[in-house]
Amino acid sequence: MSVSIVPAENNHTVYQVFDDLGRYGRVWTELGDEEANEPTIIRWIIEGQFKRPLRVIAFNTEEGWSRDVTREIAEKLLDLNNAGIALGAAAREFVERVTGESAKVIV
Repeated sequence: MSVSIVPAENNHTVYQVFDDLGRYGRVWTELGDEEANEPTIIRWIIEGQFKRPLRVIAFNTEEGWSRDVTREIAEKLLDLNNAGIALGAAAREFVERVTGESAKVIV
């Protein structure tokens, strides 16, 4: 019997984050099926769940595609920040590095 790592749901887009853990190295963060989605990734970046997110990849095996969505995620974070959502330090650095625009510090 062969076990698949592909989510059982059809038409399910999965998001993965490549994170820099400093002296512990760079890793593709392991996420459960319920967490590997865009809203959760955005929320976790805002909350600082990732030490230094470097890249975000989305893939959909049912539709047969994968792509780098790093810039799209950074732009969504910048939009949220401009709308008044406070970003953690790692999220601000991510936005600034990817978009070239400064995120506001909101207290």
